[in-house]
Amino acid sequence: MYSRHTEIPTLDVRPGWLVEARYFNQVRRALARLGPEIRLSPSGLKQLDLILQRDAWIVVDRVLNDMPVVAWTAFHSRGRRSLHRPVACELLLFHAMASMVMNRTLSAMEAELSAAIAEAAPPPSLGKVLPFHPRSCA
Repeated sequence: MYSRHTEIPTLDVRPGWLVEARYFNQVRRALARLGPEIRLSPSGLKQLDLILQRDAWIVVDRVLNDMPVVAWTAFHSRGRRSLHRPVACELLLFHAMASMVMNRTLSAMEAELSAAIAEAAPPPSLGKVLPFHPRSCA
């Protein structure tokens, strides 16, 4: 599991950051189906990868030996009752230009995770229709 985001000093920490529910729900569903850690290379972000874990989403720079760029951590999802509301988290910025890649990363992640989840889904099984035998009323 990737943990460098906990070892390297940050440029800025933004507590109370809100992640849209659609991203949070999709990542949770993908982690449940695809495994405890998912690494994506979002299109449009040349040398950046996105590592998804249950407790953190980290954008890393492949060229710089997986140096973290931005990370969403400490999700406040315990006791969550509504799936449509944003989830609060802590945003860690490790690079001066990190805020420029955040939204592009999340939108690219959405498309790639949708494809990965669809690919990992079991093939639809052909159902069997059972004949209906009415009971006699006699």
